[in-house]
Amino acid sequence: MGTSPGARAAGGVGSGGRRSGTDALVVAKVGDLTGPGITTRFRMEAADLGIPVRTPDGRLLFVFGDTFEEPRVGGGWWRSPVALYASMPDGGEVVWTGAVGGRYAQQLRPYDDDRAGMFTVLPTDVITIGADMFLHVAMHRGFGNVAGSEIWRSHDSGASWHRTAARFPGGLHSGLFQLLTWGLGSDGYVYVYSTGFQRDKPVILHRVPAGDITDPSAYQPWGRRDGIWGWGNPPTPVLEGKFGEMCLRPLAGRWALTWFNAGDYRIDAAVMDTPMADLSTAYRRTLIRGGAWGHEDDTHVAQLYGGYIIPGSTLNDLRLSVSQWNTAAGWPYRVMQFRVQGLTG
Repeated sequence: MGTSPGARAAGGVGSGGRRSGTDALVVAKVGDLTGPGITTRFRMEAADLGIPVRTPDGRLLFVFGDTFEEPRVGGGWWRSPVALYASMPDGGEVVWTGAVGGRYAQQLRPYDDDRAGMFTVLPTDVITIGADMFLHVAMHRGFGNVAGSEIWRSHDSGASWHRTAARFPGGLHSGLFQLLTWGLGSDGYVYVYSTGFQRDKPVILHRVPAGDITDPSAYQPWGRRDGIWGWGNPPTPVLEGKFGEMCLRPLAGRWALTWFNAGDYRIDAAVMDTPMADLSTAYRRTLIRGGAWGHEDDTHVAQLYGGYIIPGSTLNDLRLSVSQWNTAAGWPYRVMQFRVQGLTG
């Protein structure tokens, strides 16, 4: 659960697809992924994030943040994170097939609740490495007040989750290792972009051998020293700006990064050959812009955030899960599916 700048508006998103200004992208809202009649059977009509991953057994799994039974923030049975299994026939619309926890979507693992202190655990990204899945989560006492983060592990395609030894202080790297995204490279390293949860910080880069992902001491920062970039130097911001949720994924021999650009109120994407590329000069496009409530269409969404790449996407046909929260009214608070064509020629 997070906030985003700008006014927000309900309803009116078109379904035919629109070209996104001078970007020449074709962007279309495919449909809502959560809400009444869609996720009611899982007792989760209000939820956000929906971070997707391919499980070791071949299914899709979407991990959500703060989730409520009724269609409004604060609407009963608050838990986080939760997850749903899905399929996406013919690369079309996501279809829910079940929930982690049984009939109803249960919190992925128990932790000490302190709702008076607004304590919650929010997922930032999930990755599959061989037969295991790893979920990075951040512990909040009020949104953006991150006490620390850690990595959970699943040996059974997301059906159960357990804490690992990977614990990271909230103040690590001046608070730039609270919210992360990661992707597994062909060289055996997991590359990690990270930032703070306050949506006012830049991005830094680490790498870690895939087999050591739960060992905090194995994370190598990427930084510049004496004008030269290298691994093991103190981490240097690789992209300046105000960053929210991010999603890094290898796609067809290249890498795609999508993120909520909080400073400019939009979801952006960059495409590069390696995660160490100069992101200030990388190929970059705006995918979806923020808008005002009552004035939305396929390319403008009120109070948007998130923007996660759904497995099965290509650089020319990107599928995204995008969140929306009307903070004034408490609803909509949902996840939607978008399709973006033409990111690369």
